[in-house]
Amino acid sequence: KLATELPSKVWIPDPEEVWKSAELLKDYKPGDKVLLLHLEDGKDLEYRLDPKTKELPHLRNPDILVGENDLTALSYLHEPAVLHNLRVRFIDSKLIYTYCGIVLVAINPYEQLPIYGEDIINAYSGQNMGDMDPHIFAVAEEAYKQMARDERNQSIIVSGESGAGKTVSAKYAMRYFATVSGSASEANVEEKVLASNPIMESIGNAKTTRNDNSSRFGKYIEIGFDKRYRIIGANMRTYLLEKSRVVFQAEEERNYHIFYQLCASANLPEFKVLRLGDANNFHYTNQGGSPVIEGVDDAKEMAHTRQACTLLGISESYQMGIFRILAGILHLGNVVFMSRDSDSCTIPPKHEPLSIFCDLMGVAFEEMSHWLCHRKLATATETYIKPISKLQATNARDALAKHIYAKLFNWIVDHVNQALHSAVKQHSFIGVLDIYGFETFEINSFEQFCINYANEKLQQQFNMHVFKLEQEEYMKEQIPWTLIDFYDNQPCINLIESKLGILDLLDEECKMPKGTDDTWAQKLYNTHLNKCALFEKPRLSNKAFIIQHFADKVEYQCEGFLEKNKDTVFEEQIKVLKSSKFKMLPELFQDDEKAISPTSATSSGRTPLTRTPSKPTKGRPGQTAKEHKKTVGHQFRNSLHLLMETLNATTPHYVRCIKPNDFKFPFTFDEKRAVQQLRACGVLETIRISAAGFPSRWTYQEFFSRYRVLMKQKDVLSDRKQTCKNVLEKLIVDKDKYQFGKTKIFFRAGQVAYLEKLRADKLRAACIRIQKTIRGWLLRKKYLRMRKAAITVQRYVRGHQARCYAKFLRRTKAATIIQKYWRMYVARRRYKIMRTATIVLQSYLRGYLARNRYHKILREHKAVIIQKWVRGWLARTYYRRSIHAIIYLQCCFRRMMAKRELKKLKIEARSVERYKKLHIGMENKIMQLQRKVDEQNKDYKCLMEKLTNLEGTYNSETEKLRSDLERLQLSEEEAKIATGRVLSLQEEIAKLRKDLEQTRSEKKSIEEHADRYKQETEQLVSNLKEENTLLKQEKEALNHRIVEQAKEMTETMEKKLVEETKQLELDLNDERLRYQNLLNEFSRLEERYDDLKEEMTLMVNVPKPGHKRTDSTHSSNESEYTFSSEIAETEDIPSRTEEPSEKKVPLDMSLFLKLQKRVTELEQEKQVMQDELDRKEEQVLRSKAKEEERPQIRGAELEYESLKRQELESENKKLKNELNELRKALSEKSSPEVTAPGAPAYRVLMEQLTSVSEELDVRKEEVLILRSQLVSQKEAIQPKNTMTDSTILLEDVQKMKDKGEIAQAYIGLKETNRSSAMDCHELNEDGELLLVYEGLKQANRLLESQLQSQKRSHENEAEALRGEIQSLKEENNRQQQLLAQNLQLPPEARIEASLQHEITRLTNENLDLMEQLEKQDKTVRKLKKQLKVFAKKIGELEVGQMENVSPGQIIDEPIRPVNIPRKEKDFQGMLEYKKEDEQKLVKNLILELKPRGVAVNLIPGLPAYILFMCVRHADYLNDDQKVRSLLTSTINSIKKVLKKRGDDFETVSFWLSNTCRFLHCLKQYSGEEGFMKHNTSRQNEHCLTNFDLAEYRQVLSDLAIQIYQQLVRVLENILQPMIVSGMLEHETIQGVSGVKPTGLRKRTSSIADEGTYTLDSILRQLNSFHSVMCQHGMDPELIKQVVKQMFYIVGAVTLNNLLLRKDMCSWSKGMQIRYNVSQLEEWLRDKNLMNSGAKETLEPLIQAAQLLQVKKKTDDDAEAICSMCNALTTAQIVKVLNLYTPVNEFEERVSVSFIRTIQMRLRDRKDSPQLLMDAKHIFPVTFPFNPSSLALETIQIPASLGLGFISRV
Repeated sequence: KLATELPSKVWIPDPEEVWKSAELLKDYKPGDKVLLLHLEDGKDLEYRLDPKTKELPHLRNPDILVGENDLTALSYLHEPAVLHNLRVRFIDSKLIYTYCGIVLVAINPYEQLPIYGEDIINAYSGQNMGDMDPHIFAVAEEAYKQMARDERNQSIIVSGESGAGKTVSAKYAMRYFATVSGSASEANVEEKVLASNPIMESIGNAKTTRNDNSSRFGKYIEIGFDKRYRIIGANMRTYLLEKSRVVFQAEEERNYHIFYQLCASANLPEFKVLRLGDANNFHYTNQGGSPVIEGVDDAKEMAHTRQACTLLGISESYQMGIFRILAGILHLGNVVFMSRDSDSCTIPPKHEPLSIFCDLMGVAFEEMSHWLCHRKLATATETYIKPISKLQATNARDALAKHIYAKLFNWIVDHVNQALHSAVKQHSFIGVLDIYGFETFEINSFEQFCINYANEKLQQQFNMHVFKLEQEEYMKEQIPWTLIDFYDNQPCINLIESKLGILDLLDEECKMPKGTDDTWAQKLYNTHLNKCALFEKPRLSNKAFIIQHFADKVEYQCEGFLEKNKDTVFEEQIKVLKSSKFKMLPELFQDDEKAISPTSATSSGRTPLTRTPSKPTKGRPGQTAKEHKKTVGHQFRNSLHLLMETLNATTPHYVRCIKPNDFKFPFTFDEKRAVQQLRACGVLETIRISAAGFPSRWTYQEFFSRYRVLMKQKDVLSDRKQTCKNVLEKLIVDKDKYQFGKTKIFFRAGQVAYLEKLRADKLRAACIRIQKTIRGWLLRKKYLRMRKAAITVQRYVRGHQARCYAKFLRRTKAATIIQKYWRMYVARRRYKIMRTATIVLQSYLRGYLARNRYHKILREHKAVIIQKWVRGWLARTYYRRSIHAIIYLQCCFRRMMAKRELKKLKIEARSVERYKKLHIGMENKIMQLQRKVDEQNKDYKCLMEKLTNLEGTYNSETEKLRSDLERLQLSEEEAKIATGRVLSLQEEIAKLRKDLEQTRSEKKSIEEHADRYKQETEQLVSNLKEENTLLKQEKEALNHRIVEQAKEMTETMEKKLVEETKQLELDLNDERLRYQNLLNEFSRLEERYDDLKEEMTLMVNVPKPGHKRTDSTHSSNESEYTFSSEIAETEDIPSRTEEPSEKKVPLDMSLFLKLQKRVTELEQEKQVMQDELDRKEEQVLRSKAKEEERPQIRGAELEYESLKRQELESENKKLKNELNELRKALSEKSSPEVTAPGAPAYRVLMEQLTSVSEELDVRKEEVLILRSQLVSQKEAIQPKNTMTDSTILLEDVQKMKDKGEIAQAYIGLKETNRSSAMDCHELNEDGELLLVYEGLKQANRLLESQLQSQKRSHENEAEALRGEIQSLKEENNRQQQLLAQNLQLPPEARIEASLQHEITRLTNENLDLMEQLEKQDKTVRKLKKQLKVFAKKIGELEVGQMENVSPGQIIDEPIRPVNIPRKEKDFQGMLEYKKEDEQKLVKNLILELKPRGVAVNLIPGLPAYILFMCVRHADYLNDDQKVRSLLTSTINSIKKVLKKRGDDFETVSFWLSNTCRFLHCLKQYSGEEGFMKHNTSRQNEHCLTNFDLAEYRQVLSDLAIQIYQQLVRVLENILQPMIVSGMLEHETIQGVSGVKPTGLRKRTSSIADEGTYTLDSILRQLNSFHSVMCQHGMDPELIKQVVKQMFYIVGAVTLNNLLLRKDMCSWSKGMQIRYNVSQLEEWLRDKNLMNSGAKETLEPLIQAAQLLQVKKKTDDDAEAICSMCNALTTAQIVKVLNLYTPVNEFEERVSVSFIRTIQMRLRDRKDSPQLLMDAKHIFPVTFPFNPSSLALETIQIPASLGLGFISRV
């Protein structure tokens, strides 16, 4: 019926595209022979029907069904529908997996896809197969789940052509099992299973024309599991290794990878002995001409192979043995034979390839050379040695190479099985079969025959399984069962393996002495030709046969069948190899029992393909030979039967790999090749079997939901089944088209399409009616608006027209009046103009006539004059003409004479012309030279200009240098003048001081030294000041510039600071998350340790330790040192609360190190001062030596020096004593405060140093005064005649800079004058000479002392200035470099660089301030702790305890209650309990307390308050052991409770709340100011007095983090089953989204009946969580963090499922999701949690829902999507667009071009390539301090807690 209706779409055959879509243009009527069709390319076609079959073309499915996950969901099941569905999914949606009933069709994309990560594995783990998009992981999960549920072994059969991706699919399946199950032991079995892949690929895979990594053998891997379904081991079986590839490769193909890996690694030192080289040098590796695979590094692959061998336990010696054998095979291939005659050959002596082979194999060269060219023939009586021909020898060599490689291959497989074998008993297994698909080539030989034989067996098993499933489904649903006819390939199998079958005849022919391929072919023809319909003979060949396989006809060439079946190897060659010195080689050729090492025998007793399970042997001679003579075909048949038995004993799962094209182009689909493979792999057979019955199956609820629109309200009953029956009877008349089962409705092919058409028509009619009504309503509204507007416009127009008419009348009347006056004015004006014009015309006319008369008279007069002149002119003209004629005659005559003269001149000029011709070139040269001269003149002018410029520059520089020179000369003259002046002054001084030579010479030397030093110092200071000034100016300029730039960049700087703050917050969160993850891992390991400990002590009673710290507390305390925020400050905290020590004050290591460092610094200072004193003593000694050398020294000076030395020695001793006292004081004190800058010892030291320096200065002055007095009294002064000049005293006074120095000199002079007043008259009359002498001497002494001090001060000042200048220079250089760099940068970069520099400077300053702050904080904390220690000691003394008893000795002493002051009814907020009641307290308060029941009626956090009050009492008693024991027991008990009831949300929430409250109490009553801000005065009195429990606070914080993570896991386990059903599957808005056909996978047996969860279920669960947390008194901030985590889990799980489910990506589902999210947001508003950050975690889900609903057509839509979806990654956006599927025909698919546009726009976005969100992610948790206002003394203990043994204090 459908085929006759318009518009129907059909599929017609096409030679290029296989099937082409077309649309009917004319209805079909029975009897029509032609169909009028319209193709998609716009052409019309007349399609002729087959007159014999009269079959109509296949109908095309509705577009809504195209692209389905399961091909069985298609209404029309046929080849074109399957092909088109696969193509749309592969090309348009980039989906490579599709279900076809029980088969997973996998198309090779030839591109790496990000769909195999661990996040995808976790997403598929535990999911039902039909709930997720098709994937190899879904098949693996189904097999794993059925193994666990049905207790039945499973197998996954992966088949396909070479290059279709079989091996990769098998690897991913094994990776899934390894990841999901894990291993039961610590041996990492799953890693070994995966590590077997590179080994097997290297020795069993090769490059072919179709595939770069083609498996040339089949393998079946059994992955074993224990009772808990964890991997315990594996076993591998191999099938039909392609041995011929070892000795021959076709064009563009390679040998096995391992040979090329060896050649690529030949340069390694350990491979030198193998004597390998390039692969092109070996015959066995260069035949294909393609030794390199593009993109593959054979050397790296070799490293991976060796690494995998090591992981599997193959030792280095065995690995080198394997490589030796492989290298020997390569060298064997290069052995060359030389023919002697037609029947014999020989090998050249010392043939290098053979000698290398023999060396590697450890055999004799002569024996191997002999048996390669000969063979032994044994008869009944004698044995003959027969030479063989060159061809036979070559074949024997190749056969030996193949045999060695096959044996080595089996040996490696055995050792891999040995490594994968497990000693634990195997409970079940999952087998993965990676086997070759159906093959057909131009030349098909024995290998293709065996491969296709195996595929025939597998196809038969597959057909039977599909048929069985169909039958089971029909019987389960109790519908009438009709036999389905399907293709049975048993006849083909009988043709191959039955008696007298092809294999039987082949084995028989191999036993014949003279059997050949031709005779075997004739036997085949005689036996099967014309007797078996599946066997044919080619027309043009007698050496081939054709078999009709299930997939196609294949022609096999008989040549080589017998040889390959025999697999003949000369026994003598094998014996030579068995006699090898190389111990590994004989092991390969042992019997089956010996060849397999003991550890390689599998527990199941299975053997590899190339061996057959043999009967028990009795050791008869010759049995080995018989076993060896078994044919390959016989072995293959036996192993294939064994495989089929294994598969039949398991539940199979099928993966069919399809190769989309032969060119390995990514995402390119070749329809011809695809159809060929679909036919060959049995997919179409599955379709045909399904289509023969009832392929479309719906549950009653799905049918009702989808086709509710076809029902009327009266048809809807409460019974869905009856409703569906009533509706179907009306819709489909033919009852044979459907059947009603128990739970499903079964439809024939095409009926769903018919129902979809009815549904679409009904929806279309409804849409039309809705559109009609809405359009009518809209148009009526529009009409009414237009009518109202028209009336309004008319009213205004009519009024406007009336006003315009009145205005017109007024204007008409006014115009008439204006016209009257205007016309009068115009007429009058015209009359005046005409009158004036007439008068003017008359005047002009009269004047004109008068002038005419005047001109006539004038012309007559002029005519007379003209005639006179003309007549004269004529006479003169005649005269001139006559003269001219005469002259002309003269000229003619003269010309004639000139011509004659010219002839003569020409004769003479001929020679001159020749000369001119010869010199024509000279003119050109002259011109060129002239041009060159001009150019040189120009260059000369340029050079002259440059020279002029240079002269000007030189003159300017010369002037500059001359000025500098003059300036220097002036300075030099000034220096000379100054020098001359100094010399004159010195000469004058010398004249004046002749009598005082010694004094003058001393003074002169001192003055010169002082002047020189002073000048140098002043010069240096002035230079330094100048440089400093310049540097300061430059610095100020740079600072000014930086400030200006900083002002411009303030906004940018603030933004960057905000960004950096955010980044720091993110880093902090990351660090916190890392720490909490480590804590989680630690708790997991701790639990595992406890489990192991319990298992070890299960049968043994171990006594509990007495007073030792438990392991958990110890580990928890250790773990705190990884915390990032608080533990950085605990490095200086003494551990007095952790362990009892023997000393009162424990040794703080950091304090000790700081004291030691401070003592070292003081010693260094002391050493510096000692050096200074030594230097001064040396100076004194040197001056003393100089004094002794002088013969004329005065006693006063000796006394001065002795006094000075004594003073210095006394000062030195004093300083030494003081330093020793300081050092002793520092060494005796143990507190670090003495080293702080503000500490008492530091201040004492500074005061003493200051006083010492001041005292030293005073002593120096006193010594000088005393010395001057002694000199004046004791020294006898000899009178000397000398004169002094006032200039000398003036110079001395000028050198005294300080007023004190001048005053001191004046006092000395005054005292000298007084003391010598009496003797003045003895010298001279006025005492002038004596005064001068004494003054000079006193001044000299003062100058000497002052020079020393001034020198030291100048040196210090100069050193300081040098350091400052150096730092300023460095700063200047850095600023200049920075400025130069900034100037080179663009403005934006310049601003950024300067900003970065300023930020760096500020950051450094902040770090310095932070360090100072931390030091001060540490000092404050240490002082507090010392105060607590002192208070503890005082308390001990007060309570009468012994002073020398340590806390460890106080533990066991009973606490006397008399020492505890009590008052009636005045409680202190403490609880007292006895030490022995601690376990009872913990048991009643923690272990046996139930959150439900008793705990519900308690004060929130009451257990925490009780525990803290007990801790307070222990602190009050100063019993650290009791505190430690109670806290340790509390923590361990909480852990034990959570371990026991960790799955109960209420329990975990209850103890999370109490742990946090306990932590807050420890903070609130710790005595630290930061936690006491909100306390009352009474609460402050309750603070802990003796112990600092900061470390236990960290332990409790870690415990709270662990409890929080456990809480998240619990709620995740509760929410997980609800999320997908409630958020995605359930229709919250009924009727918006209809269910599409789902196919077979939705009804797999893995679907469990869990009930249907809705959004209300999720909201009820969220309400339950929230009410429980509030009831337990959890902190509001912590509740917000829990809610945020819950919402993140909901959003992540929902989005991940959306990204992996094509059926959920539709417009209507987007609406459902947005509605569900709005309900969640409403819940947040009701709970006042909108500021918790939970809504932001749903942003990716919200954007994904919006993406499903927005338009997806134009570039503007793409731009809108890119800006909208900022929380989604590029991969997620593209995935949603690829998965977008219309549910109704009104929706449109997303075009490929639009998706590419999105990808182009998002290519610059830097986001994670990961597709799925991490649903296991846990946000880092924080516990903000939340003090309690509850007073501890008011807390009452309920009797229900059973804590009567404790009492309030």
